[in-house]
Amino acid sequence: MAEVLSQAEIDALLQALHRGEVRADDVKVDEASKAKKYDFRRPNKLSKEQLRTLYMIHDNYARLVANFLAAYLRAGIQVKIVSVEQMTYEDFIISLPSPTLISIFSMEPLPGSAVLETNMNFIAPIIDLLFGGTGDTVTLQRELTEIELHVLRRLISRVLERLRLSWEDIQEINPKLEGMETNPQFSLAVSPNETVAVITLATTVNKFEGLINLCLPYMLLEPVISRLSASHWFAITDGREDVSAFRAAIEELLAQVPVKLSAKCGHTRLPVREFIQLQVGDVITLNKQLGEDLELQVEGHTKFKVQPGIVGQKMAVQVTEVL
Repeated sequence: MAEVLSQAEIDALLQALHRGEVRADDVKVDEASKAKKYDFRRPNKLSKEQLRTLYMIHDNYARLVANFLAAYLRAGIQVKIVSVEQMTYEDFIISLPSPTLISIFSMEPLPGSAVLETNMNFIAPIIDLLFGGTGDTVTLQRELTEIELHVLRRLISRVLERLRLSWEDIQEINPKLEGMETNPQFSLAVSPNETVAVITLATTVNKFEGLINLCLPYMLLEPVISRLSASHWFAITDGREDVSAFRAAIEELLAQVPVKLSAKCGHTRLPVREFIQLQVGDVITLNKQLGEDLELQVEGHTKFKVQPGIVGQKMAVQVTEVL
């Protein structure tokens, strides 16, 4: 980076030029090269702003997955986003270990397919937990069995469902698992030269660390690429939005929720020997006095004081006080 001269240094240089102490040819300007290297075989189609938006979306996704897995497996599980990069699909496949678990899924209505890669350091303790173990297994450098793949298919489907929640502010999607593969070289979901965004998540299952890689092709992101900007994201999530419309919608939905009301006439205590001798027609004395207010409960919670009565042929209560 070129050094910036102060005003005093500029004045001294001009005076030296004027007196002939320094020739103009001696003053060399180190111009930075205006040309930048660009690899046309690996074009960068996503801007830094769009990559930051993908980072924010999947930072929320990491928290959703961690909460789900911790509750589903009843184990200490952490998932944190590490990076968001763009590369070619060929470079992504080459970087993967073998064996690993590659899940190919769709994100309708977005076109094409995406890839979720979970390496064996993450899968091994998960399998141990799913089959009743303690999750202490980390050495699983072999092909997965058909039974293990069938069990993992259900789990991965549940993990992919969390994408719907994290993407709802950008696009309503319906993630659906299409297939699973353990050899990266056999995964041909995307053209090798296609630009993809790779979101890397670091996982901790009990004490063992692993990785989850989410590969989203540019072809899949292209219909929503204009929404992957900070201005669009913050416009949606800005807390200064007019909340009156949301309040009215919420109140309308809540107004349709049915609630159970029950009037509590009173209570008493009986010895067991008297309770087992009760017969039809017996009178039980309660703790309430004649004319005293009763309690009206809403879903088991006391909310009102009421007086009993009759409306037509039905028993009723009249609210006398709001608690």
